[in-house]
Amino acid sequence: MLNQNRNEYQPDTVTPPGFYIQEKLDELGMSQTDLAARIGRTKKTVNEIITGKAPIEPETALQLERVLGIPARFWNNAERQYRDHMVRQDERARLERHVERLQQFPVKEMCRLGWLPKRTDPVQMLSELLSYFGAASFETLDQIDLRTCAAFRQSAVHRVDDGALLAWLRKGELDARDICCRPFQKEKLRSALLEIRALTLRPMEEAIPDTVRLCAESGVAVVFVAELPRTRTWGATRWLTTDKALMQLSARGKTNDQLWFTFFHEAGHLLLHPKKDIFIELDNTEDSREDEANRFAADHLIPPNTWLLLRRMKLRSTFEIQEFARQYKIAPGILVGRMQREKMIPWSHLNTLKTKLEFKAS
Repeated sequence: MLNQNRNEYQPDTVTPPGFYIQEKLDELGMSQTDLAARIGRTKKTVNEIITGKAPIEPETALQLERVLGIPARFWNNAERQYRDHMVRQDERARLERHVERLQQFPVKEMCRLGWLPKRTDPVQMLSELLSYFGAASFETLDQIDLRTCAAFRQSAVHRVDDGALLAWLRKGELDARDICCRPFQKEKLRSALLEIRALTLRPMEEAIPDTVRLCAESGVAVVFVAELPRTRTWGATRWLTTDKALMQLSARGKTNDQLWFTFFHEAGHLLLHPKKDIFIELDNTEDSREDEANRFAADHLIPPNTWLLLRRMKLRSTFEIQEFARQYKIAPGILVGRMQREKMIPWSHLNTLKTKLEFKAS
């Protein structure tokens, strides 16, 4: 059986090293009692080693080399492989009792996205799932789940699939490992946001890489992770270390106004709220800190004085919005998105001014 993740061979059966001891004894015409006397062990101990009840210690392996003429490394390797096999067999038996846990996670979708390797054996799939989460068992995974998602079950208006949310968050952590960041500096991030606001006017294929770079220089790893079904997740912010923050975006909504609003919203959490907090933006999450982050995003994308002017002018046509956007250096789609959120125009109006996202989230 070949484990494709680790590229190592794991046989379905392993011969106990004691079998080879007995085989050699038979070849030499030596009894277990004779062997016990020659290596300075009791007959009982020798019998337990041969039957696999007791392990072959390195010292014993060296003694067997001298008595039986077979190198100690052979006995050490045989013992290691046998004990490893027995542990894996025990683990498989434990996992078989948790097969129903596969239903708690969007395994098929995770395989389709390449987050998990495809496995036909449910027990192997369970093992891959635990490896994905970096958890030794489902008991420890449950503790990770409680620490990460519990608060958001209470604050979310709509029901969220906990397993899908946990899987999505984990993918962000894994992707962030590949982003080298300088130590976090709050003022550096504030400066970067000024540059990033200017990037909102550029094509997304240019703006996204530069945004990731500027944030990494400020101590923030920005990752784009495809939204999983039933997560209702726009973005998330949390601290991986005291010096490295993670901003995870799903590109839900698939338009530039939604993406940039979420980005600046998450940046607001990093600048306004404690490092110990985890923020996950779900549909209609009710939280005063979310209101603060919303205001931060709105004011950074469209300065308050500019917004007041727009409200007084009561612009409605495509041409008027484009001209206003050009004059005040704001992407037209961002203006439209704000006008829709503040109910100045219906959600169905002026959407042609928004830019559809074409970049691929991981």
